[in-house]
Amino acid sequence: MKLLLASASPRRLALLAQIGVTPDEVISTDIDETPRRAEAPRLLAQRLARAKAVASARPDWLVLAADTVVACGSRVLPKAETEDQARGCLAMLSGRRHHVLTAIVLATPDGRVLERVCDSVVGFARLTVAQIDGYLASGEWQGKAGGYAIQGRAASHIRFLSGSYSNIVGLPLFETAQLLRGAGYLAT
Repeated sequence: MKLLLASASPRRLALLAQIGVTPDEVISTDIDETPRRAEAPRLLAQRLARAKAVASARPDWLVLAADTVVACGSRVLPKAETEDQARGCLAMLSGRRHHVLTAIVLATPDGRVLERVCDSVVGFARLTVAQIDGYLASGEWQGKAGGYAIQGRAASHIRFLSGSYSNIVGLPLFETAQLLRGAGYLAT
């Protein structure tokens, strides 16, 4: 069976390599990721992961797609594209706990769609303006959901974590491996 990763994220590719999985092909999906009005963060992650899997479907291939959403309460934080967006995210996360939700979808050649959602909770320490400025200067926030990367300098501001660390990086490995095992791609 061939495996297609419907994500151009280098983090997801590196995480898959940790569990011995090398996709046969990696593609970037071009879907509208705009949240719908009043859409819950969990439902948004699921909808986007499904859309990526469907948009990338190929006969006789397994298609693995995922989407990660960072939510503070019911508010979905953006993938920070500007320094102002990242600053806003970090100010909101400062001194609070938030959820990192990743939906994983595996579309199989026989038409099955296997899904899992992983929910991790992260607590930031209260950040000073100088700490936020220092983090922004690192550039690690660029393109990151919630404006931070836990595997980088932001780790020094994380006071609490419950759930899957790999989920917060970008792909929950336990859940992903379970889906791949269920489809017969990985040995049980």
